Amino acid sequence: MVEEQLVKRGIGSEAVLNAMLSVPRHLFVPEGLAARAYDDSPLSIGHGQTISQPYIVAYMTEQLQPAQGMKILEIGTGSGYQAAVLAQLGCKVYTVELIKEHAERAVQIFSQLNLDIKVKQGNGYLGWEEETPFDAAIITAAPENIPEKIIGQLKDGGRMIVPVGPVHFVQHLKLIIKKGSTYTAEDLLPVRFVPMVRE
Repeated sequence: MVEEQLVKRGIGSEAVLNAMLSVPRHLFVPEGLAARAYDDSPLSIGHGQTISQPYIVAYMTEQLQPAQGMKILEIGTGSGYQAAVLAQLGCKVYTVELIKEHAERAVQIFSQLNLDIKVKQGNGYLGWEEETPFDAAIITAAPENIPEKIIGQLKDGGRMIVPVGPVHFVQHLKLIIKKGSTYTAEDLLPVRFVPMVRE
């Protein structure tokens, strides 16, 4: 997976590649799909959600520029795989998931892997106000517009990766950088994500 799907497509961060090598992706997919866990595609995890394609996980992680000790907010825990990759990189991860079953299963897997990841079950649109500020944020479900409330929970200079666009259309993965009371937004690449759901 790492050599064929990531290195050949330009993922250059050794830290990210090592984290992707270290996290057992098959633990994060439904048992019946374990044989396909390392395929070059997203996979259904139930409730209309997916675990993202390995390349997209690696790309979003690399663009976030994570470093040891960074405090990162993730919106959309899903399977928990993206959070686990960030934790493997030494980040302090706070992840929010709307669907109770996904949140509970992610907690179990994190415990099994001895990963200290904080999980909150609730509305991701609200972020995690009581834990602000964050060094960075990563959103793994697609809102129709840039979620400015979550930008407000970042430190000055904080980065956010988010797929933005209408439901059932191609979205654009954006890199947001907070600058004082405003921010810059850069289009990175077209993607398809499941929509972010409000509670």
